[in-house]
Amino acid sequence: MKKQYAIDEWHIIEDHFNPENQKGSESIFSLGNGKMGQRANFEEDFSGETLQGTYIAGIYYPDKTRVGWWKNGYPEYFAKILNAPDFTGIHVFADGEMLDLAQWKTTSFERVLNMKQGILKRTFTAVSPHGKEVMVETERFLSMVDKDVAAIQFSITPVNFSGEIILSSYLNGKVRNEDSNYDEMFWDVLHTENKKDAILLAETKKTAFQLCYAMRNRLLLHENELGVHPDLQQNDVKVQSSFARHVAKGEKLTLEKYVGVCSSLNHEKEALVENAVLQANKAINKGYQTLKAAHIRFWAKIWEGCDIVIKGDPAAQQAIRFNIFQLNQTYTGDDPRLNVGPKGFTGEKYGGTTYWDTEAYCVPFFLGTASPEITRNLLIYRYKHLGKAIENASKLGFKNGAALYPMVTINGEECHNEWEITFEEIHRNGAIAYAIYDYVNYTGDERYFAEYGLEVLIGIARFWAQRVNFSGQKQQYVMLGVTGPNEYENNVNNNWYTNYLASWCLKFAGEVFTKVEKMDALRLSEIEEKTGFKREELQEWNKIYSNIYLPEDKKQGIFLQQDGYLDKEQQLAKDIPVSERPINQHWSWDRILRSVFIKQADVLQGMFFFEQEFTKEQLQRNFDFYEPRTVHESSLSPCVHSILANSIGRNDKAYELFLRTSRLDLDDYNHEVDEGLHITSMAGTWMAIVQGFGGVRVRNGMLSFAPKLPDGWQWFSFKLNFRNRILKVEVAKDSVLVSIEKGPSLTILLYGSEIVI
Repeated sequence: MKKQYAIDEWHIIEDHFNPENQKGSESIFSLGNGKMGQRANFEEDFSGETLQGTYIAGIYYPDKTRVGWWKNGYPEYFAKILNAPDFTGIHVFADGEMLDLAQWKTTSFERVLNMKQGILKRTFTAVSPHGKEVMVETERFLSMVDKDVAAIQFSITPVNFSGEIILSSYLNGKVRNEDSNYDEMFWDVLHTENKKDAILLAETKKTAFQLCYAMRNRLLLHENELGVHPDLQQNDVKVQSSFARHVAKGEKLTLEKYVGVCSSLNHEKEALVENAVLQANKAINKGYQTLKAAHIRFWAKIWEGCDIVIKGDPAAQQAIRFNIFQLNQTYTGDDPRLNVGPKGFTGEKYGGTTYWDTEAYCVPFFLGTASPEITRNLLIYRYKHLGKAIENASKLGFKNGAALYPMVTINGEECHNEWEITFEEIHRNGAIAYAIYDYVNYTGDERYFAEYGLEVLIGIARFWAQRVNFSGQKQQYVMLGVTGPNEYENNVNNNWYTNYLASWCLKFAGEVFTKVEKMDALRLSEIEEKTGFKREELQEWNKIYSNIYLPEDKKQGIFLQQDGYLDKEQQLAKDIPVSERPINQHWSWDRILRSVFIKQADVLQGMFFFEQEFTKEQLQRNFDFYEPRTVHESSLSPCVHSILANSIGRNDKAYELFLRTSRLDLDDYNHEVDEGLHITSMAGTWMAIVQGFGGVRVRNGMLSFAPKLPDGWQWFSFKLNFRNRILKVEVAKDSVLVSIEKGPSLTILLYGSEIVI
C-alpha cells in the first residue's frame, strides 16, 4: 500500500514528481467523457517510463488468440480497445533545449485532478541540463458537453533567461499498444493535412473503424492573442504546427489547443473529416473559458445527483468521490452499444471489454444515481447480443437456443482465451439474469420483461437446464467442471454459488414467463414463436431448481464452496507472510490452486445477492468461515464483504474493507495501478456505503433503510434516484433524516417500520 497523494476532499494532489511513479499517476489522473478517454500523459515529451494511452469508446481490434494448445470452442480472437493516435502532444523547446522531465530537474511540481470540475492541472518549475529554468502550467479537459472536443491550455514562463520558446502542437498516428503480441501497429494513417486545420485520418486494421482528428491552435502572451502564423509540417503519420516566439524573462506564453475527435462509430466515413473540422472550429470559436465553464456546469449537475458526503473522515471522503468521478466519466449511458470496461479509459489490461462486473456491480450504482434509461441501456446491450450468446453456447455443444453469454466481449462474441474461464466460469450467465431482476425490482418497470427480459431469461434457463446432469449417487442435479467467482479454484464440481444461481435463474425465468403471460399474452406468443419455446420446458426447469445439489457442511453450519473444499489444508490469510502478498505475484499457480485461499467472494457473493433467503445466523457462520480465508486479490472482493459485515454487525471489519475497496487504486493495495484503474469495482465502493452503511435494500418494491454510522464518522449523506423521486438520506450519530427532494410521497421501511415520506 502506498500513500502517494495528499488527502483532499475534492482533489487528487501529487505534490512532487517521482519518475518511478509516473505510470501509476497516469492512471490515477486519467480523464474521460464516456466517448473517449486518456491516461494523464504529459503534453510535453517524456523519455522516462510511460504508458501512452488514448482510447475511443467502441473502437476495437480482434487480436488473434494465442494459446499453446488449441481446444474446440476457443474464441478466435481477443478483442482489445486500441491505443488511438495521440492528440495531446506538444514539443516544447526553451532556448534550444527540449523540455523533458526525465532529463530536467524539477524544483517544484504539483499535479491536481479537480474531481468537482473534471479538470486536470499541472504546475511545475524545472531546470534544463544547461541551467535554463522555466515555469510551466498546463490544464486540460475532455468536454462532457461537446463530447467530440478536447481542450488543452499549455503555458510556459522563462524564469532566469530571455530567449526563443518553441511550442509545436501535433497529432501523431504512430502509436503502439502495450498489449500487443509482436509490437504490431494496429492503425493505418490514411490521410494527413496541415493547412488552416491540421487533420489526421486513421483506420484500424481488420475492423476498419476510422478516426479523424482536426486540430486548431491559438497563441497568447499574457492572455493577449498573438497573430502568429505557425510553421506547418506534416508527414505520413504526423501533423505539427510550430509556434516560435522570443519571450522575455517573466513573460508567460500560452498555447490553447482544440481537437475535434470523430469516429466512424458515430459518423459516416465520408463525413468524418468535415465533422472533425466542424468540432475543432466550433471549439476555438467558443474559446477555452466558455468550453470550460459549460463543462464545469455539466459536472455540477452530475454531482448534484450522486455525491456522497462524509464528515469526519477526509480519506474516505476523497476516496468515494474519486470512485464516483471515474465511473461517471467512463460511462454516460447515452449509447447502448457501449458498456463499462474493467479499466475504463485508464489502461489496456482486460482489453477494455465487458465482463460480468457490469451486471453485478455497476447496475446498482447507475440505478441509484442516474435515470433508469441508463441502466436499461446496459441491459439492452446484452439483449442485442443474445444471438451471439446462443452462438457461443452452440460452439460448446448446447442446443435449442441455450445461451451462454461470454466472459469477455465487446460485440457479443466470446474473446477470453483461458479454458478455465472461457468454458467454466459460467456463473456470468446468472449475473446477467440477476441484473434483469435487479432493474425491475428497483424501477418497477415490469414491461421490460415482455419487451426484452424474457427472451434473455429463456436462453439462460435453457443453458442451465442442459449444463446440469442428474447424479444417480446423489439423486440430485449436479454441475461438474466449473470455476466459481473464486478464480483461485478451477475445474471444481458443484460450486455452491454457481449451483445456487442456476437454480434461482430457472425459477426466476418461470416466474417471469407467468408474469408476461398475464401482462401481454400477444407478446408472449411472439416470444414463444421466436424462440421455439415449449411449455414442457417450464416443468423441466421446475424439476431441476427444486432438486439441485447444494454442498454444505452441516457440522459447521456452512455452505461448502465446492465439493472437497474441506480436504484442503485449512489456513487463514492472516498467516501468509507480508512478503508473499499478493500471492498471485509470488506463488506458482499450482500452489495457489491447492491452497484454501479465496481470491474474492464466492459463497458470500451468493449470500450477498440473495441475502433475504438466509438467516442472520447463516450469514454470520459463513462470513466468519470464509472471510478469514479470503485474500481479496480481486478488486471486486472487499465491497461485498464490507456490505455483509455491516449486515451481521461486524462494524470494524465493514469499515476496514470499505477503506480497502474505496482506496484500492489511490493507495495501490494490489501493486498494479500502473496498468489502469479498477473502474467496475468502484461501483462496489458506492454499494459499500449505500447498501452497507446505509443499509439500503428494495424488498417487494419497497425501499428499506437500516443505516449505521461508522466509528470515526460524524455524519454522512447520500442520494437515491428511485421511481421518479430523488431521496436524500442523512445519517448522524443519533438521527436519520430521509427526505424527498423531488417527486411524490413514498412509503419506506426504516429499521423495519413503515414511514411515509
